[in-house]
Amino acid sequence: MGFKDALADASRYRNAYTLALSASMGSIFYGWDTGLMGGILTLKSFQHYFGIDKLSASDQANFNGNIVSVMQAGCIFGVLLTSWACSRFGRKRSLIASGVIYIVGSMIQSVAGLGSSQAVALRVLYFGRVFAGIGVGMVSALAPSYISECMPRHIRGRCTGLVQFSNNIGMMLSFWVNYSASINIPYSDMQWRMPFLVQLVPGVLFVFLMIPQPESPRWLVEQERYDEAARTLAYVIRTSVDDNVVLLTLDEIKADYIGKQRTSLVTQFRMMGESRQIALRCSIPSILTFFQQWTGTNAINYFSPQIFAALGITGTASGLFATGIYGLVKVVAVGFTLAFALCLFVGAVGQGLSMLWIGGFGAIHPQSTIVPASYVSIIAVYLYAVFFCIGWGPLPWVVASEVAPNHVRPATLTIAISINWLFSFTISRLTPVMLEKITYGTFLLFGVCCMIMAAWTYFFLPETKGYALEDIKYLFETDVIVRSLEDAPGGRVFLGGKRATPVEDIRGGADIEDSSDSSQKGDEECIEESDF
Repeated sequence: MGFKDALADASRYRNAYTLALSASMGSIFYGWDTGLMGGILTLKSFQHYFGIDKLSASDQANFNGNIVSVMQAGCIFGVLLTSWACSRFGRKRSLIASGVIYIVGSMIQSVAGLGSSQAVALRVLYFGRVFAGIGVGMVSALAPSYISECMPRHIRGRCTGLVQFSNNIGMMLSFWVNYSASINIPYSDMQWRMPFLVQLVPGVLFVFLMIPQPESPRWLVEQERYDEAARTLAYVIRTSVDDNVVLLTLDEIKADYIGKQRTSLVTQFRMMGESRQIALRCSIPSILTFFQQWTGTNAINYFSPQIFAALGITGTASGLFATGIYGLVKVVAVGFTLAFALCLFVGAVGQGLSMLWIGGFGAIHPQSTIVPASYVSIIAVYLYAVFFCIGWGPLPWVVASEVAPNHVRPATLTIAISINWLFSFTISRLTPVMLEKITYGTFLLFGVCCMIMAAWTYFFLPETKGYALEDIKYLFETDVIVRSLEDAPGGRVFLGGKRATPVEDIRGGADIEDSSDSSQKGDEECIEESDF
């Protein structure tokens, strides 16, 4: 796509991009909260205020794990609340509620300790992080689903990927705010309170930007509010509600929900096993989010200052500066990959090699002194960030939202994102202890996990790009492994002459038998031209 074509595309779908950017603002505060705490933990003012500097090294590692992971515990509760809230009140209102919860939790963290003892201050800080985590968990579950359900398929992957892009922007900003606080604010309570206060800004912006956005058309269809669903579809592609594309898409969504309207969450959980194909599609989002955490990304996101210190970068400000560069690299990498190409397989291999290098260097050179190979290891951390952004950063959310069946999407994504936060909690809790106890083994473990997920992606995950949400089910009807290898780099070498049945043929076999040839042809032309 040339520059002029890109501008024309942005103009044509400007309503869709505005919607995606508004919803993605929620991921800015999601990323902000992820990157914030690791830097604050290195500030001497914070350590002294809460008495951390008086603890032993082992107790400090445990405290660091607790204060970081407690937010993930709140996120798990937020995800569990999300399915009921979005099914009852809709995606939009639930997203706004998540922003309000996050704002309140951030304010509680900002005022922790004012007029109270050290012990009470710590309990208030823990509570604020749990409460803010509920909002973060809700938005992490809702934003990808909301965007995916509203987007034309031509730009759906790119727009859903904005969730991860915004996440990285929030993380990068929190890194630089921490760095700025360390060098520009004198040693005082305000040095660590300021980063907590600044994180209120993305939460407030998110709430105000979401207010004018429309509701998800698929939720509206589920509620039998067809006129409103048509208005949302027309708004996104900037056309009239009477446009054939809008009417055809609305009919497809309605057909997908026939006999499945208003199903409770418990019923959805039962429906997830109603067929082999449905069960397979429902399991993939959970596998993706499980693997995403075992890339080790949150080990670096939360504890990058400590990791850079182990590689020879000493001093609080220097460690926070190196962390800020890490955040900047991730933002640039996600921006480029969203504009050009994304690949889970390539990302996993690159991450695995980077982690294995860091682990191997740690085994050979356990000291924190600088040697020539130390610079290569520091570069490997940045390369890890690039490869994460090529694949396992944005794509699990994109693929999870696409693969989940429409009629059980809330239940499927509830399980998947609960698993994501459960293992985010586990890894953030264990990482400081692992870095202290097994040191370089931490990186070797993550490197091996990356190689395992690369193999899984190569053999078991078909490409979903370019298919309408209602057509993705056909990718899992038959020949899943064959289809995956067809889409994988060099995968056809393993197949010989064998090929998967084309989706068009499977879809054609599922069409209504008594449709006339002319009407079938007309529908196919409409589908081919449809933005959705």
